[in-house]
Amino acid sequence: MKFFLDTADVDAIRELNELGMVDGVTTNPSLILKAGRNIEEVTREICEMVSGPVSAEVVADKAEDMIREGRHLAQIAPNIAIKVPLTWDGLKACRTFADEGHMVNVTLCFTAAQAILAAKAGATFISPFVGRLDDIGLDGVDLIADIREIYDNYGYETQILAASIRSVNHIVEVGKIGADVITAPPAVIKSMAKHVLTDKGLEQFTADWAKTGQKIGG
Repeated sequence: MKFFLDTADVDAIRELNELGMVDGVTTNPSLILKAGRNIEEVTREICEMVSGPVSAEVVADKAEDMIREGRHLAQIAPNIAIKVPLTWDGLKACRTFADEGHMVNVTLCFTAAQAILAAKAGATFISPFVGRLDDIGLDGVDLIADIREIYDNYGYETQILAASIRSVNHIVEVGKIGADVITAPPAVIKSMAKHVLTDKGLEQFTADWAKTGQKIGG
């Protein structure tokens, strides 16, 4: 499973990237706003830091405008994945970008039917939103399972990029299903290392070691 970071915080990206935990980055207008930086400046900095795909999202709602914006974003760096919404105009833009050889991330996917359309439009990644489906009483993990089954049935090469990941459990569950990629906030990735029994065991080991009066090295 590939780990993408869902953030535009370059310091957070750098920390996890140094550990080899970052296979790519996803950004969106909300994350750019939170970062408080110019979209081209911060996207270029992220692309220089991370070797994998970096999703940069168009903001237009008409295909021709999405195409213009996407082509501009693609000039920032060769590892840009142009991010478009799963609308009919977004699918038109996806087809154009795919034909031009650009990576495309089709976002805001909430049904398996939408995911089929994105695959047929040439999407590199499809981003089903797990957490947002959970928010309205549906099971976002079930959507990942449905898309995985359909893509495997027909050999679609589009990668399933599980998005709106809110918890470690989300990561484990979509991993069991076979999501190709997850994108999550850095804090969620870091929380994968935490467990109360790990903390308790370490506390006991530390206390017992102190009683030995020994030192390792020096």
